[in-house]
Amino acid sequence: MAFRRGFKREAHELAAEVRGDLGLGPLDRLEPPLLLESLAIPAIPLSDHTGLIPDAVAQLSVVDPGAFSAATVFCGTRRVIVYNDAHHPGRQSSDLTHEAAHALLHHAPAPAFDPVGCRHLDQDQEDEARFLGAALLVTEKAAMNVVRRRLPEREAAARYGVTPKLLRYRINITGARNRVARAGRRHAIRA
Repeated sequence: MAFRRGFKREAHELAAEVRGDLGLGPLDRLEPPLLLESLAIPAIPLSDHTGLIPDAVAQLSVVDPGAFSAATVFCGTRRVIVYNDAHHPGRQSSDLTHEAAHALLHHAPAPAFDPVGCRHLDQDQEDEARFLGAALLVTEKAAMNVVRRRLPEREAAARYGVTPKLLRYRINITGARNRVARAGRRHAIRA
């Protein structure tokens, strides 16, 4: 996906600002519930609906857990996030932060389905929320630090409360490996 000009820089600046407001440095772990609390967005686990819609909850949490991760539901101007708590905690962090990113980016609500019942997504907004959500969880400096220190992927993912897949995404999208290698070559030339 090609982001609009300047989006990545703006997203990294917004992530740094939000993390700063939460009292977090670039290498600190972000806890999504604290982020959501600061945004006054409640998050409701899917399992809370077991008594009301047991078959639907079983379908989405046991039979086909990949079918649903999280969604923002609007009640007037108020947002509420419903998330699949059957997922791995690192995936839940990503899902919650992705939904928070939609709010931080002021993405307007839209119908979830088109007139014939097919899922409708604004792919540009989804890509922006994915990028910002991941940047909130693993900053550029954190990705660089993981590479520089040669931390094992699972250890680094656990440190930031994310999945290894999200960690790899951030390392790749920030160019952390190439940047660390270039810095190492510059240091070797100076020495």
